[in-house]
Amino acid sequence: MDHGPWTNRMIVFPNCKINLGLHILRRRADGFHDLETIFYPVQIKDALEVLAHDELHFNSSGITVPGNTADNLCLKAWHLLKKDFPELPAVNIHLHKHIPIGAGLGGGSADAAFMLQLLNDKFRLELSAAQLINYAAQLGSDCAFFIRNQPCYATGRGEVLQPLAVDLSGYSMLLVYPGIHVNTGWAFGQITPQQPELSLQESILQPVTSWKDLIINDFEAPVFSAHPVLREIKEQLYEAGALYATMSGSGSAMVGIFGKNKIAGILWDASYRVFEII
Repeated sequence: MDHGPWTNRMIVFPNCKINLGLHILRRRADGFHDLETIFYPVQIKDALEVLAHDELHFNSSGITVPGNTADNLCLKAWHLLKKDFPELPAVNIHLHKHIPIGAGLGGGSADAAFMLQLLNDKFRLELSAAQLINYAAQLGSDCAFFIRNQPCYATGRGEVLQPLAVDLSGYSMLLVYPGIHVNTGWAFGQITPQQPELSLQESILQPVTSWKDLIINDFEAPVFSAHPVLREIKEQLYEAGALYATMSGSGSAMVGIFGKNKIAGILWDASYRVFEII
């Protein structure tokens, strides 16, 4: 079986995503919410190394990963596959964390999805993309996206994916993370679900110059109210010439889309993490 570019690779580089628009449509019987959003991959990356080992071990470098090590999604990905593949060997996992945490960029979900793919290919588990997506969806609502890792229209909890012909390679992007952690559960609790007048599936196909008036993230109103600095960052992006600016997910990373190589110099607070994707 052809394992593609993953064959024999022990180091992979999970990338993050941004949300282009996000609508909370309804509350579900299971306590989650149905939503619609556009996931778009962005090349800000972590590094994930896996080696066969006598016992399961995890360590990290770079940005400090909060919480208990046992709760790390890379470890959970290994345990999930181990249940169905008892022959899966123990591994030594090293994660170098570069993607901001708690920023609405899906870094942890990306790490988990890339872990599933790495284990699948390194140990020849022969899982199909559809099977990997099913495993990924068990780890988190947006994990499944990173198996596809291409622009997608997402519905359900974010795990029902439809590839979209959206290409921003002709634009430059500025991502600003002010270090504010927004609790996702709190953010959902601030929103009254409703159907938008125009589906994101339709509005995303309009010219980028019209997105400012068409594509909305429902989380922005409550999150901006709690953290006014995020509204200020969005305004700064527009003042600097952004064609479209938005918060990613439930925040707090702010994204500006500019004409190619037209990102104006902005003096940001020294504590912010700022990424240019040109």
